[in-house]
Amino acid sequence: MADFTGKVGLVVGVASKRSIAWAIAQATAARGARLVITHQSRFEEHVHDLSQGLEPAPLVLPCDVTSDAEMDAVFARVEQEYGGLDFLVHGPAFAPREELAAPFSNTSREGFRIALDVSAYSLIALSRRALPLMESRGGGSIVTLTYLGSDRVFANYNVMGVAKAALEASVRYLAADLGPRNIRVNAVSAGPIKTLAASGIAGFSSILDVYRQRAPLRRTVDTSEVGDTAAFLLSDAARGITGEVLFVDGGYHVTGM
Repeated sequence: MADFTGKVGLVVGVASKRSIAWAIAQATAARGARLVITHQSRFEEHVHDLSQGLEPAPLVLPCDVTSDAEMDAVFARVEQEYGGLDFLVHGPAFAPREELAAPFSNTSREGFRIALDVSAYSLIALSRRALPLMESRGGGSIVTLTYLGSDRVFANYNVMGVAKAALEASVRYLAADLGPRNIRVNAVSAGPIKTLAASGIAGFSSILDVYRQRAPLRRTVDTSEVGDTAAFLLSDAARGITGEVLFVDGGYHVTGM
């Protein structure tokens, strides 16, 4: 298994115990990583409570990825506390609920901007700030979270599918840009999981049923499976992998249905 002893990681996007980012935090902490976990202000108390169960105890900081000032403050604190950074987990994803409920052709300019800013541009913004801290450690690894809706149409996914497509393209361009600095950038494409973000998608339960019927493993996946896969990509065991989208969906993506 991957060993994170002596490594420092920043996990962005934890909202609840069902968050995939939280599962990644658990998987890397269990393997020895020292973590910095960020949260939106509305999740502050909950994320602090969750983090008390991790050893070693993580540093918990606020971070709104639409705020350059808040992102700057997080990385300044990471540098102050640890002097560098070994890995970054990017988990933020958001689109206004009304943009998911309406026909895609009704997507508003503002809704499109918000979805792309939070869900895709934030990866670029965070990676740029992580670059000097990772270079000081001789390199690093970045993992983000995506979904098959980037490539196929899923009912009520709408502008989030476009945002995830932009996110995956950003993974490839960042991998090419940061590779010469020994920084790897990859994505994990998880099957549908009942996260807080998924609660805004109408008909989500029916998507779960389709996966159980049609995925080669005849089941959905849980957050621990995604967390372990992300931990692999973040670790030195995956040191030759970059620019990749790795599916953890019970094999559903290989089917023709």
